[in-house]
Amino acid sequence: MTYLSPLGYLLGIEGAALLRGIREASADQAFVEARIAEIRTLLDAPALAHAEGVTATPGTITAADVYQEWAPHYDAPGNDMIDVEQPVVRRILDSLPTGTVLDAACGTGRHTAYLRELGHDVIGVDASPEMLAQARKRLPDVEFHEADLHQLPLPDNAVDTVVCTLALTHVPELAPVLAEFARVLRPGGHLVLSDAHQLVSYLRPTLPRRPGPDGRPSLLPEYHRPLSAYLAAALPLGFQVRHCEEPRRPRHSLDSDTAPDPLPTHMSWDLLHWCPEASAAALDDSPLVAIWHFQLEGAPRV
Repeated sequence: MTYLSPLGYLLGIEGAALLRGIREASADQAFVEARIAEIRTLLDAPALAHAEGVTATPGTITAADVYQEWAPHYDAPGNDMIDVEQPVVRRILDSLPTGTVLDAACGTGRHTAYLRELGHDVIGVDASPEMLAQARKRLPDVEFHEADLHQLPLPDNAVDTVVCTLALTHVPELAPVLAEFARVLRPGGHLVLSDAHQLVSYLRPTLPRRPGPDGRPSLLPEYHRPLSAYLAAALPLGFQVRHCEEPRRPRHSLDSDTAPDPLPTHMSWDLLHWCPEASAAALDDSPLVAIWHFQLEGAPRV
């Protein structure tokens, strides 16, 4: 079980701001003294001092449960991760030859739609019926399948490109899924991946979900990995690295005009408004997404 303390999270953000500032030589005496003073203020704030944390149980809610709730508004504006991921993925897709593409974990079809615009024949696969419903509504003439990434409903050597974005964080082991991608790819085929960056899991607030079977709030299982984990899974399968990029969180991403009144005392992104300067120092320009372009052995490099 995990105890989620709003005050504990804010103190962590202050500490991250100090450590990053020291490491990057941007923490002058005024900044360090301001952080120490703000830590004292946070510790003395009655609203935070009396705010109870939440004890949550990992693994009692699934990705399917969460995406059922997210589906209607998943593509709504304001998602920093999608905002920084999408242009990089599209730049890679723009460089690939036209062919048959599998959009694995296609979600609501945001990349599916772009691939169609580029002239590809696209097949979409996702495990969430609610997300697929949104995709089918957007693209009624595309072939979509409800399926797991471990058992793709395609024959061997069926596609020229596989795209899988912001989904592998829900997969316990990378190797079996990448092996499925290699199976359905033709020799020389391309694999474009994006995933939440490992650093995100340490800096963002961990949000409790609805109660699980034990009656406690639940935590969604997520697997955030170092870049070496993707290489360890991909290279033995015959994938070769063509590109790797770590887009960063934009500066000034915390808009002061969105600060609620009163400030929250529960786990929420809005907690960051208690210490906006420290939040900016800890979060701004930090890696947000890891993006890979691999090519399977067997054909000339594109």
